[in-house]
Amino acid sequence: MDKIYYLASCDTCRKIIKSLPENNLVFQDIRQDPITEEQLEEMHKLAGSYEALFSRKAQLYKSMGLKDQSLTEADFKKYILEHYTFLSRPVFIIDGKIYIGNSQKNVAEVIKALEK
Repeated sequence: MDKIYYLASCDTCRKIIKSLPENNLVFQDIRQDPITEEQLEEMHKLAGSYEALFSRKAQLYKSMGLKDQSLTEADFKKYILEHYTFLSRPVFIIDGKIYIGNSQKNVAEVIKALEK
């Protein structure tokens, strides 16, 4: 099942979604429907680490003083599960491959994967 984890209130996510070709993605707004530990485990397996899924751009990252701490994989997992803002988004899972974040290169790869 191909899926996108995104934030409906995020302008960047909305812009990316609009740019996608016709698709059968299952959409999950992580604010309305928070990711489960099981979903995070699946993402972790595909990404190779929790750190790869963690957003250092989150305002909470700075306001909680996390940028001044040395975070472990367990910390990254805990924070992602505690608050949706810590998930680097959008996250796509297409044909068993994960695409994390909103870089142009990543979005281009997602579009290519969806066009197959």
